[in-house]
Amino acid sequence: MDKVKPEEEGTSPGEEPPARPAWSSKAEYILAQVGFSVGLGNIWRFPYLCHQNGGGAFILLYLLILLVVGIPLFFLELAAGQRIRQGSIGVWQHFSPRLVGIGFASCVVCGFVSLYYNVIIAWSLFYLGNSFRATLPWASCPLGANHSQPEPECAQSSPTTYYWYRKALDVSESIGTSGGVNPAMAGCLLGAWALVCGALIRGIKSSGKVLYFSSLFPYVVLLCFLVRGLLLDGAADGVRIMFTPQLAVWGDMQVWRQAATQVFFSLGLGFGSVIAYSSYNPRHNDCHADGLLVATINFLTSMLATLVVFAVLGFRATAVARACVARNMEILTQLLEIGELPTLDPAALSPSQYSSWYHRLSAELGTTLQGHGVTDCRLQDEMNKGVEGTGLAFITFTEAMTLFPASPFWSVLFFLMLLNLGLSTMLGNMQGILTPLLDRYPLLQRHNASFTVLCCFIGFLLGLMFVQRSGSYFVSMFDDYSATLPLLAVVACEAMSVAWVYGADRFLAEVENMLGWQPWRMGWRPWRLYGYMWRYGSLLAMLGLLLASLGQICRSAPTYQAWDHVQAEETRVPYPPWALAMLILLIIVATLPIPALYVRQLVWDRRARRRQQGAPPRAEPEAEEAESPADPECSANGYLPVRTEEPPQAGASLLGGPN
Repeated sequence: MDKVKPEEEGTSPGEEPPARPAWSSKAEYILAQVGFSVGLGNIWRFPYLCHQNGGGAFILLYLLILLVVGIPLFFLELAAGQRIRQGSIGVWQHFSPRLVGIGFASCVVCGFVSLYYNVIIAWSLFYLGNSFRATLPWASCPLGANHSQPEPECAQSSPTTYYWYRKALDVSESIGTSGGVNPAMAGCLLGAWALVCGALIRGIKSSGKVLYFSSLFPYVVLLCFLVRGLLLDGAADGVRIMFTPQLAVWGDMQVWRQAATQVFFSLGLGFGSVIAYSSYNPRHNDCHADGLLVATINFLTSMLATLVVFAVLGFRATAVARACVARNMEILTQLLEIGELPTLDPAALSPSQYSSWYHRLSAELGTTLQGHGVTDCRLQDEMNKGVEGTGLAFITFTEAMTLFPASPFWSVLFFLMLLNLGLSTMLGNMQGILTPLLDRYPLLQRHNASFTVLCCFIGFLLGLMFVQRSGSYFVSMFDDYSATLPLLAVVACEAMSVAWVYGADRFLAEVENMLGWQPWRMGWRPWRLYGYMWRYGSLLAMLGLLLASLGQICRSAPTYQAWDHVQAEETRVPYPPWALAMLILLIIVATLPIPALYVRQLVWDRRARRRQQGAPPRAEPEAEEAESPADPECSANGYLPVRTEEPPQAGASLLGGPN
């Protein structure tokens, strides 16, 4: 397959390609890659998976997959972007014109993700604005219609849950009930897109400066929460529950799938943003060391976030369990006449001691007590409530912060952290769209700022779908289905393209020349292991993960989590037929550019060959008459060429004058 030079793409003959922007410093570039890869998933997804899948055993499994699959693919994208100095479209067209669909598929996925990801930033803005109060509005239940009792729906759930669903989202009962646009959230969404647009208006020159704050500030907040959290009562219990290893989970393929998926998304593979950021590097930058550094920072950030989350959740679970014990002891005090019960001192009874006593009760007595509302108060059960996704950030963690002294201060810090984490990732998503399109279409480069504003404005208009009262259900749909399968297909095609179409050895030879790598003793090149991983290990892992994800969807019908107003609880509801058609369409639209553009290029190549075969043979140029050595202008005779002149006419002197 023919290879297209990136500098020739979109330029006319004799036209100089525009100078490519460059990072102001290496620090800006590292912060950009770290800011994009370290996102909200490190805060609310990794801790949940770690807790649900064996604690320390999941961490070891995650680290193994990171080393064997994640880092080789991450290095592939870094090296490709830096070597070719183009966005994702130009990179894969460089490898082969038939592979250009991989770059377009990455742009489509980035578009889908950006639409709903900025809504999460809008949610963070809403909570941040409401944190500047002396008393947090989600700290207690509002009064009901009679102004004397708490709102029944809030009393049945919790103040933070009620505020999230009924005040912030004002959520409808199902995805099919729109309920109209939420004005407050629409305003926050406009503010979120304004932040993104302002950071991108001058390309990497402006976004690089923003990343100094948006990438570093979350670490300051995490360290503050870590110190504060470890000093809280019950934090040690949360950390102990978190890291207790359960090696038996290694035999569950579902755990392997979840660990591989988390590695895949935490590094930002397949979005094209890693390629875009790397393309602005100098040619001889050590992208291999950069990849190892960013992957290490990403892993350590996940561990830091896990410590923070479960230290705080341990404190919350201890407070809730103690309140549960006190409530049950009041009931037990009134029911001593039912039978012989041990005398218990509520002030001295810990949740673990109460739970042990509760499980020693006879089955008959336990059933009797349950009928009177006496329940178990296990720390483990409280730790399992709402520890994933938006439920962790906007319900469980906010509830824990209401128990802190000076809770508004900690709330402001927390939502500022979420805002900056989301913003740095959002900037990477947008670069995954803008950079390839600007590289491919030079006309857009001359109107860079206008094109950026136009993209952000279109993103805001399309994002209004997510700030309806049913908008959070669409966020869940896009988060679960618009990116997972398409990105797996994109990265599998990336590995196949480099390993088997372009050639892994050929690509590694170019990388060796680019980075100046020299063989070790006896000609050993350890980096050749990457070639084997791209050809076999990473490719097979991606294909296996893709098939496992497809199987997971086929085994169980897709569902979403809805809020039941009557029962005041979250319920799993199957998607209606039109929503199923919509999520299937999302998957198809995101992956369609890969086969469609491959077939288009294949057809064009065949037409070109047919035109060449049907064209008349070119006429051979006539052979020039051989020069004679006697010719005075022939240089082959050893004499200098002499200019000859006509003899003078009669009546004219040799000087040109008349006789």
